[in-house]
Amino acid sequence: MTFADQVRALLDGPLPLPVVQTGDPVLRRATTPYAGQLDDALLAELLAAMRETMHAAPGVGLAGPQVGLSLALAVIEDQWPAGELAEVRERTPVPFRVLVNPRYQPVGERRVAFFEGCLSVAGYQAVTPRWRSVRLTGQDETGAALDEVLTGWPARIVQHETDHLAGRLYLDGAELRSLVGPEQAGRYLADATPERAAAELGFPLP
Repeated sequence: MTFADQVRALLDGPLPLPVVQTGDPVLRRATTPYAGQLDDALLAELLAAMRETMHAAPGVGLAGPQVGLSLALAVIEDQWPAGELAEVRERTPVPFRVLVNPRYQPVGERRVAFFEGCLSVAGYQAVTPRWRSVRLTGQDETGAALDEVLTGWPARIVQHETDHLAGRLYLDGAELRSLVGPEQAGRYLADATPERAAAELGFPLP
C-alpha cells in the first residue's frame, strides 16, 4: 500500500484520528523522508486532520507515526493558557506550523529537565532532560527551508516531535524513577521545577 493509499484510508475514518499507543512498532521505526509522496490536496487534508487530532487530544504536537503513518511529517502548536510555570519553563506561544523532514542540533551545552508527556504514552509523565536551545532545520509544507534557533519550551516541543520521526519516545531519555501515572501526576506537576519529585523519588537532575 502506498503512503497515499494509507492516508486516504485514515481520512475515510472518523475524526479526530486514533492516536497510536506505545507498543505499536510504527512508533519505533525511523520514518521515510517526505519527498512528495502525497499530492498537495491530500497533504493539506492530512495536516488538517492531524491538527484537529492534536487539539482534541489535547496536545502541542503530533507526528506522523502517532497516527500510524511512517512519514517524516509533524505538526506543532501551543496556544494553551501558559499558567504560573511559563517563566520557569521558558514557555512562549507556538503558532501552528508543519515540520517536514526536521532535524535538530544542540546550541550550547545547557540541558534543562521538566516533566514531559506524550499522547502515545497516555496518562504518564516523566522528568526528561532536553537541550535548552536547538537549531531546527528541514522544510515546511510548501517546501520552504527551515533554519532557526529555538529556546525553552518551543525547543522542547521540536525535539519531542522530531524524535518521534526517528523512532524515539521521550521515555528513552527520561529519568524513569520519575515516571508518574495519572493518579500521581498532580502531586508534582504543580511545582515550578521537578526538584520535589527528584527528592522524593530519588533521581538526579542535570
